Amino acid sequence: MRTDQEIYNDIGSVLLSITPENAKKIILCATLEPESDCGEFTYDYVDNNGDQHWVTETGNASENLLDLLVELRNYFVASFKSKEKPFWHGCEVTVDIETLKINIDFKYDD
Repeated sequence: MRTDQEIYNDIGSVLLSITPENAKKIILCATLEPESDCGEFTYDYVDNNGDQHWVTETGNASENLLDLLVELRNYFVASFKSKEKPFWHGCEVTVDIETLKINIDFKYDD
């Protein structure tokens, strides 16, 4: 099993690959289905002026990110011995382009 850090690095790499040139941050909002076979993804970026825009050219990013997010969720379930699947159902991922720092805010059921 890969480490969570390896999965985070791959998530960041996929997002960087679709980042427009004038972006300072890229933001992914993802919701995963409990069956882990599909999800909903939206991509935004913040430009040099601080304005937020949609990312329109995403290639196969959603397919790659679905696999990575399911892998990450499974990693957490296995690591924390959670009896309830799914551990979390969505997340917001922000990558700061200048510092290459990634932040993930996980979304849980209420």
